[in-house]
Amino acid sequence: MQGERIELAQIFLVACPSFILFGYNQSGVGGLVDFPTTGAQKSHNATVQGAVIASYTIDALFGSLICTWIGDILGRHRTIFTGALIALIGQALECTAYALAQFTVGRVILGFGVGMLAATVPVWQSECASPNKRGRNVVLAGMFIAFGFSLTQWVNFGFFQIQEQPTSWRGSLTIPTLFSFIIMSSIFFLSESPRLLVLRNRSDSAQQSLASLRGKSITSPEVLNELHSIETSLEESSHSTIRLRDVFSKNEDKLLYRFLCITLQFFQQMSGGTLISIYTPTIFQGDLDLSARMAKILAACALSWKFLSCFVGFFIIDRVGRRAAFMISGGGMGLCMVAMAVSTSFIGNHTASIISALFVFIYNFFLPLGFLGINFLYPAEIAPARLRVAVQSISTANQWLWMFVVAMVTPTAIAQVGYQYYIVYAVISLIIPPSVCLFYPETKNRSLEEVDQIFRESTSISDAMKASRKLPIQNDVSGGLEGKAVV
Repeated sequence: MQGERIELAQIFLVACPSFILFGYNQSGVGGLVDFPTTGAQKSHNATVQGAVIASYTIDALFGSLICTWIGDILGRHRTIFTGALIALIGQALECTAYALAQFTVGRVILGFGVGMLAATVPVWQSECASPNKRGRNVVLAGMFIAFGFSLTQWVNFGFFQIQEQPTSWRGSLTIPTLFSFIIMSSIFFLSESPRLLVLRNRSDSAQQSLASLRGKSITSPEVLNELHSIETSLEESSHSTIRLRDVFSKNEDKLLYRFLCITLQFFQQMSGGTLISIYTPTIFQGDLDLSARMAKILAACALSWKFLSCFVGFFIIDRVGRRAAFMISGGGMGLCMVAMAVSTSFIGNHTASIISALFVFIYNFFLPLGFLGINFLYPAEIAPARLRVAVQSISTANQWLWMFVVAMVTPTAIAQVGYQYYIVYAVISLIIPPSVCLFYPETKNRSLEEVDQIFRESTSISDAMKASRKLPIQNDVSGGLEGKAVV
């Protein structure tokens, strides 16, 4: 395969099933495991529900973090294969569980594998993609996550009609095993990251990989120039050993500025992403006083709308840029959370409940614009080559950490504090636009080496912001480099 064919294969045989697994398993148990939520055991049951759901996310955190050490050792292919295999084992334990303990262990193992996939696949995609396509290729991750959210709600609703309870939930949790098999059977037939191959002193293999990815001759000027750019960038960064502790010391790589990207994952979770994705059935059933059946239908419609809204993000990411997408998304989510806090404060008011449901749908439009894909892309873009996997792993682990917090506390918070819970998400969401405006340089249409140059030549984050606007973009539309290498 060459050029666009290999690009499509990467997307639909690896990225697509990886992030459907992410979304399906994150959202699935929230509406599937219907613990009793009334009576004397209400608070206890809400805590148990949160713990079972959150067990998946807490080990996904460790799955992401371990890629900091093994990501470059195993390589992108082997790390992705290992993550898919571990996820498959966890799914098998879930589907065959006859006790809550075994089910929880399966969730933990599954989370570890999905965490490895979430940390590695965006890095592999960003290192393989040409600059003018990198944004839309990697932002597809958010679209596939949203599809996973939507799919699990419709599947849960379908199996909800089955009266035999074991068949109902086992059938729902068996379906995602298919995605693990697709990843494992296809990953080794696709190109390895050319930047990883150069890092391992395998420039000949990297040249072949670049030629395949770009659909060019192995001796074409575009391939040779891009290879030279990668080699030069890695050579400059190899003059000193880069360690994670260097984040807090002065160095030419400006690691502290670059590690600001990990706050994106905090923003993604604490603006309400997990709250709306996992607990939509609970919100509809509680706020609108709907039956369980109608709440599941409405939740499935809301998450299907989120998936459709991802297409807007896909088409604007390489046009308006990362910064504009983040600011529009954050501001929109903040206003929606304000509206939900106000509307849910009127207990028993049917009109206010309908308005609350409406803003769930509006929220699901704004979230995918900036925080359902671009938050995976941006850390991989601004990280130095030798720490790209480490930065992406820590950033993704930070997401899983806050996802765990949200998944754990939400059932109890909704039961105990009600509308005030949404105020927290509203405040954090409204912080996003000014934060992005001040601290996040634009990376649209720039090669990873150009982004590296911006940080290396800047003395402060404000300098990096100015350089990202003023430095000429030296990439042609084909993704090659005009003339000499940038770095």
